[in-house]
Amino acid sequence: MPMYLSDKQVTAIKRKRGELNLSTVALGRELGLSRWTLDNIFKRNHRKVTPATYKKLSDWLIDEYATADIADSTAVATQDK
Repeated sequence: MPMYLSDKQVTAIKRKRGELNLSTVALGRELGLSRWTLDNIFKRNHRKVTPATYKKLSDWLIDEYATADIADSTAVATQDK
């Protein structure tokens, strides 16, 4: 059964990929997805993906934002007051 990515999800993935300065190829390697799959999602508005692709993208996005939040919290907690 296909899953559908929302425009907000795709925007968040694009934004995080840009913040990390990852090429489509590098992101594909990190996620285990082909660059063509990512290219279709980013440039051709293909929102219908397999459940495995949906899970990989969602898990990566959650992990990246959770890691950033932890790093921000740690930086604030260790600042000299």
